[in-house]
Amino acid sequence: MSAHSTLYLVPNLLGAGDAELAIPPAVRHIVHGLDYFIVETPKAARAFLKLSGTAKPLQELRIEAIPEKPDEAAARQLLSPLLGGSNGGLISDAGVPAVADPGAVIVRAAHAAGIKVAPLVGPSSILLALMASGLQGQRFTFHGYLPVDEKELVNAIRRLEEESARHDQTQIFIETPYRNERMLKLLCANLKPSTLLCAAADLTLPTEKIATRSAADWRGSPAPALKDRPCVFLLLAAGKSAQRN
Repeated sequence: MSAHSTLYLVPNLLGAGDAELAIPPAVRHIVHGLDYFIVETPKAARAFLKLSGTAKPLQELRIEAIPEKPDEAAARQLLSPLLGGSNGGLISDAGVPAVADPGAVIVRAAHAAGIKVAPLVGPSSILLALMASGLQGQRFTFHGYLPVDEKELVNAIRRLEEESARHDQTQIFIETPYRNERMLKLLCANLKPSTLLCAAADLTLPTEKIATRSAADWRGSPAPALKDRPCVFLLLAAGKSAQRN
C-alpha cells in the first residue's frame, strides 16, 4: 500500500490555447508542486508543463510514457514512485486523462494499490461538445472512433441513429482529423432528414466552430472546413428531445 500518496489526473489543453483560460489556477498550483508524471506522449506533456509552469526545470522532472498496450505489471511499475510515498500526475495529450485517452489502466492500478486518485478540473472535448450541442444531455453514449471502411461506417451510422431514436439518446463519436470531411459527408448522406447533427471543432481555441442542424439542413448548407481540425460529432434521431428542440 502507498504511504498516503496521490495520483492527480491532470487535464491538458485541447490545442495550442490559453492555459490560463482553460486550466484553473488551483490545478496549475498542484501541477507546479509535482515532479513525477505518467504521460501519453512526453513531447506533448512537456509542452503543457512549460505553459502551466513547474517548480523545477523541465529537464529535472521525471516523465514516463505509458506503453502502447500497458498491462497491470507495467502500470504498477509506472506507479512505483507513488508506492514509495511521492505524489504524481497523469497527463494525456489533450483533455482529461482516461476519457477517450490512455490512462484508465494506470488509474485502476492506483486504486488497487491504495493510492488516492484525485481528478482535476479541466477541458473535456466530449462534455464541451455535448454542452454546446443542444442535444439530449440526460442520456448519451460515447463511441470513440467508428469503423474506417466506408461500408462498415455507413452501417455504424445507421445503427447509431436507430439506437438514438429507440432510447432518446445522443450518440457521440470522433474521427481522425484528416477524415472529418468524409465523415460529415457520409453522415449527411445517410441520416434521416429530421435527425439532428452537431459538429464541434477546435473546442476552446480561437477557431472554435460548433453547429447543430438537421441532416436536411446540413445537406442544403455549405460544408464547413473540418479537415485536420479536432472535431466531435453528435447525433440525435427524431424523438421527444429532438422535437422539443
